[in-house]
Amino acid sequence: LLTPPTPCHAKTNVMFLKTHKTASSTVLNIMFRFAERYNLTVALPAGQLLHLGYPRNFVAHFVEDFEVIGQNYNIMCNHLRFNPSEVQKVMAPNTFYFSILRNPIPLLESSYIYYKNDVPAFRSSKDVNEYLASPTRYYHPADYRQNIYARNIMWFDFGYDNNAEDDTKYTQVVLEEIEQNFHLILIADYFDESMILLKHTLCWDMDDVIYFKLNSRSQDTVQTLTPESEERIKAWCSLDWKLYLHFNQSFWRRIEETIGLEVLEKEVEHLRSRQKELMEICLLEQEAVGKGHIRNKALQPFQSGAANILGYNLKQDLDNRTLRTCQRMVIPELQYTSYLYAVQHPHKKGKQLGLPLLWTSLQGR
Repeated sequence: LLTPPTPCHAKTNVMFLKTHKTASSTVLNIMFRFAERYNLTVALPAGQLLHLGYPRNFVAHFVEDFEVIGQNYNIMCNHLRFNPSEVQKVMAPNTFYFSILRNPIPLLESSYIYYKNDVPAFRSSKDVNEYLASPTRYYHPADYRQNIYARNIMWFDFGYDNNAEDDTKYTQVVLEEIEQNFHLILIADYFDESMILLKHTLCWDMDDVIYFKLNSRSQDTVQTLTPESEERIKAWCSLDWKLYLHFNQSFWRRIEETIGLEVLEKEVEHLRSRQKELMEICLLEQEAVGKGHIRNKALQPFQSGAANILGYNLKQDLDNRTLRTCQRMVIPELQYTSYLYAVQHPHKKGKQLGLPLLWTSLQGR
């Protein structure tokens, strides 16, 4: 007399800690589309801000209308530096917290290219291998605010000191604290598997976690790390390395305990075929294109450093409904944030991006 499993209900109060250079812009797009689908309220950056006060520690008043809306936001996912007590003022007590980590080796190379012009430690070195040969030559503690991307950036995003001594007792305390604050930590290096785990944990549909890769860069801007550099990253970013190893383990353990590898494999396949189907429906070239080839300037992603951030061209002859679905899949982070801000706060001055907006009016929502 087995009772059928109780159907779960989609979780709609969700906080995503958006970490840097970890495929988090793609997750943000998933979160924004989900918010629109269920007409949820997003905790958006106040005024002309495009992030929630980063790199300062987050405080509740970085959120637009926090004084009025209080704890009635459903979704929070723009960049912030995690500060649990302040986030809890914004999000309901039953909120689901998750984040994403990436292997610090490709992560550091990605940061190096993306923040090349902004970070003193990167600016003054010729390339990533030269920087890693002797990081302390370029990385000066006095510039630590501008240099956060150059060392243990994930540790910093979670609210901790990225220049702290790598002391076993200290790192253990931090890892336990993160486990208490977050219900789930995903791994960017296994992005599709992460989306399936997220779908199961939040009780969402497959189409809720379908994505086109956003904010990725062209292969020709990737610098090859020497084996020595790879080893040096583990030592130089040892806090991030410990963080990654710990949660990579718990990620796979979680999959085995909840979904199982067999189901995971089937669903990843399903996700990929659905993604391919949508790419065929939506995209002119079936793939991302370089910044110089994006026809609609409203779909131009923010460009940074020495990276060539890719975007998409949509097919011309799509019916209105399909067009809107496709547009939501490819709209870059800043434009989507700006659009949602205009929807949620119609009486406030819109965010000035200096870019044409994809949807100037809010018709056809």
